[in-house]
Amino acid sequence: MSSPSLEEVSAEIIVCRKCPRLVEWRERVATEKTARFADQEYWGGPVPGFGDPAARILVVGLAPAAHGGNRTGRIFTGDRSGDFLFRSMYRTGLANQPTSVSRDDGLRLLGSYVAAVNRCAPPGNRPTPLERDACLPFLEREIAALRRLRVVVALGAFAWDGALRAMSGLGYRVRPRPAFGHAAEASVGPYALLGCFHPSQQNTFTGKLTEPMLDAVFERAVDVAG
Repeated sequence: MSSPSLEEVSAEIIVCRKCPRLVEWRERVATEKTARFADQEYWGGPVPGFGDPAARILVVGLAPAAHGGNRTGRIFTGDRSGDFLFRSMYRTGLANQPTSVSRDDGLRLLGSYVAAVNRCAPPGNRPTPLERDACLPFLEREIAALRRLRVVVALGAFAWDGALRAMSGLGYRVRPRPAFGHAAEASVGPYALLGCFHPSQQNTFTGKLTEPMLDAVFERAVDVAG
């Protein structure tokens, strides 16, 4: 049986209502909004991945931000984490511009694709294990649809765990299970899994993750992807 296309997976993601807690939260945030975006119409739904269908590098995050991806409808778009991420992807040749503010801002990813373990913004940025598992099939199918994929960059421990689970669901298991760490590497079936601290403000403002550190991970991903 052939793998679904990225367009087919995205179409299923955006109509998903599997997790009542997440549906209620994402829609409440989109209605109540925050003061600085009070005049904007929020997406308020699940956020699909996006990027180059011929990507050799997949970047996996945790979930859309309540006033980032949940507002703009594109993962890592319109929030500080995305600002930090896409500047690095631009510097390392994986994006055509360093900014990402809306779905129609002209951003194109080059040889790369960006997705998340969970597709709805969760309260406190903490999906439950059941919510994670309900969403994982989407990531599995995106991986399968990215036929040239060679490298998965996991942003944070949650994404590392989710990526391993998704690849296990596709039949690629690793024992012993590799531990997450910044710049950690593991071979999982045909893929190389690279770990990176998440570009959250908690990490970037404290210096736990710096621009050179993030650039080095993407430079390594480019090198491994060939």
